[in-house]
Amino acid sequence: MPLAEGFASASRAQWLALVERTLKGAGADTLVSDGADGLRLRPLYTAEDATAPLAFAPAARGGEAPWDIREAIDCPAPAEARSRIAQALAGGACSLLVRIDPTGEAGVAAGSAEALATLLEDVSLEETAVALDAGFLGVHAAGWLAAAAKASPSARLAFHLDPLSAFAETGASPGPIEAHLIAGAGLATQFAQTHPAARFCLASGRVVHEAGGGEAWELAVMAAAAVAWARALVHAGLSMQAAFSRVTLCLAADGDVLVTLAKFRAARVLWARITGACGVEATASLEARTSSRMLAGGDPWTNLVRLTAAGFAAAAGGADVVVVGAFTDALGRATPFARRLARNTQLILMEEAHIGAAIDPAGGAWAFEALSADLAGRAWEAFRTIEAAGGLVEALRGGLIARQAEAGRAAIAARLASGETRIVGVTHFRHALDRIPDVETTPVEPVPAPSPRLPGPDSHCPALTPIRLEALAT
Repeated sequence: MPLAEGFASASRAQWLALVERTLKGAGADTLVSDGADGLRLRPLYTAEDATAPLAFAPAARGGEAPWDIREAIDCPAPAEARSRIAQALAGGACSLLVRIDPTGEAGVAAGSAEALATLLEDVSLEETAVALDAGFLGVHAAGWLAAAAKASPSARLAFHLDPLSAFAETGASPGPIEAHLIAGAGLATQFAQTHPAARFCLASGRVVHEAGGGEAWELAVMAAAAVAWARALVHAGLSMQAAFSRVTLCLAADGDVLVTLAKFRAARVLWARITGACGVEATASLEARTSSRMLAGGDPWTNLVRLTAAGFAAAAGGADVVVVGAFTDALGRATPFARRLARNTQLILMEEAHIGAAIDPAGGAWAFEALSADLAGRAWEAFRTIEAAGGLVEALRGGLIARQAEAGRAAIAARLASGETRIVGVTHFRHALDRIPDVETTPVEPVPAPSPRLPGPDSHCPALTPIRLEALAT
């Protein structure tokens, strides 16, 4: 319908003049906000701001599930964790992210192949993808998962080997960090033929985000981790094509819909540029995990809105897999009720809001095109800086990444102090709750497990300690 027929096109100057009338004489530039890593958010975008289409392959959409709804399993008691797995799959989850921690503090208290096989006994590995989160124990846990799937050669396993994030967060590795990369690459080569549908390595930038860093450096660390894994895999015997095809990218999704959506699109731009430079064609596999730093403990009910916004932004931005955390994660381990809300958040976005009905729904929107291009450009320069420093391991050792995270954290603290950034339930609209939501408190005894230590001296780097915005604001 020619609804605009007969009306003259409005110029940018005319739009800005109307805006400035409502600002009572103030300039439109007062509405520009400064984001992390030099990113600027403007109140108005036009075709001149995004003239060249971005070069990337968007995420595939369609089918019964446009993206993979993945549920984190971190209940420490193995028997209870097994029950939670059944609840998750019956309640709409498509796949599982099993967190392994033999101490029971941050995941399932499992320390052997037998324990993991028992945990997954009722899971059809041919139909349900299983991913791991095991830190420095990743190579051992990957062996346990491979053993559990030995009768399922086409199982869609995600070993998610990621010693680099563990090294960055803790500031130390048990043995040389390079040895952990070599061990992971060797295992990937060993299982490449027996598990052709598996993905082995996780290239994540989340540790930067959770420590307060900005989006460009989070993307850059993700890209540098992907290149580090590709080098290790090729050195271990895989082809360049096979190496990139077995790497999964991972980013944090937070409640800033505009920037988060642009960040996930920018990740695909970086991937296309890196794989193109290496002469390979490999489709990006992009996993989103909702931000922990954005969650509030004083009024956790407000987290439901943050998690919904983050889940929307990740799905609309083209994530292949989305893990939505529980609204009580700032308080402790989630109950079945909190996990159900997390699942249903994604199900409503998928089944009722139809977020996955279009491929790259933000494509062509001037604001998203401009922000995606800006983020991709800034991230590429940061990635080049990391590579010039000798790669991600050396950039971590030398403190380059830690300094960037510290700068981001200081900028966030300044915006909170000035009132430019507000947190509902923390800095504004605080509300005394009659009842704090329940969390799981059952203690679990640690179980025996193999040592993650590898021969050689430990590696060290300035730790990227996770933060919470709530703590910076109070």
